[in-house]
Amino acid sequence: MPTPSLATLPVRRLTLRDLNACADLSEDRGWPREEHKWQFLLTAGKAYGIDDPDGGLVSACVVTEYGPHDRPSLAAIGMVLVAGRHARQGVGRRLMQHVVSALGTTPLTLHATPYGRPLYEELGFKVTGRAEMVSGHFVPGGPDPEVATRAATAEDLTAILRLDEQVFGADRTHIITRLPAFADQLRVAEEGGRIIGYAAAWPNMATQVVGPLIARDTSVAQALIASLAAHTDRPLRTDIDVRHEDLLAWVKERGLDSVAFNSVMTYGITELPGDWSRRFAPVTVAAG
Repeated sequence: MPTPSLATLPVRRLTLRDLNACADLSEDRGWPREEHKWQFLLTAGKAYGIDDPDGGLVSACVVTEYGPHDRPSLAAIGMVLVAGRHARQGVGRRLMQHVVSALGTTPLTLHATPYGRPLYEELGFKVTGRAEMVSGHFVPGGPDPEVATRAATAEDLTAILRLDEQVFGADRTHIITRLPAFADQLRVAEEGGRIIGYAAAWPNMATQVVGPLIARDTSVAQALIASLAAHTDRPLRTDIDVRHEDLLAWVKERGLDSVAFNSVMTYGITELPGDWSRRFAPVTVAAG
């Protein structure tokens, strides 16, 4: 039988049974396999993919929806990958068109690399912000912020969820409640018995990714990063909104180097909801 053209291959929903195929696709494109992250995203979000007639996946992506279950107020698209052997054949465009159509009127956001940005612009996404990825071994130094931090407990979850929804602008219960199992660390900052920030650090190959990072101000964000760093020997990695210039300067003074810039893009809205001034870093650029 002749091999069907890529343009006619159906798009289907992926499940946890596709975890290895998704990790294979990451590896094919020179990314780490990131099985831990894939499992988190496949469980918390909706994944879409195109099967390769010869085995594996031609393409895949993940959509994480926020807000009411039956009427999401925002959806984040991430992990958009096309197998190297099928690159530049319109597969990524076909998958993205399917996803955008499936999401209807739901506003969309994504973090785009310089490589992927032209495709998203063709589909109608607009650049509304930028994030800088920084990575390295955190080196303590200088006066530490006088902010109390500690490991989060189960009793903190309600306050964390309330703060997160205020700052993010949408309900992320299905993501935040999975953080204790997903992350190596989940820490809070508090003042007068009230939680004023929280952050997680989760394993990604040789690093610990800091995210989400929600904080009342820069000093609280600094205290949370320092406390996470003090409890791991791994280098840290995070993606910080470039508007947080003071935090970026501070982490670079303490050993983290600039790795790359991503464009924050939106579709159907002109800016992300919530309070950007307290939103320092996403859970992951794949999920917002």
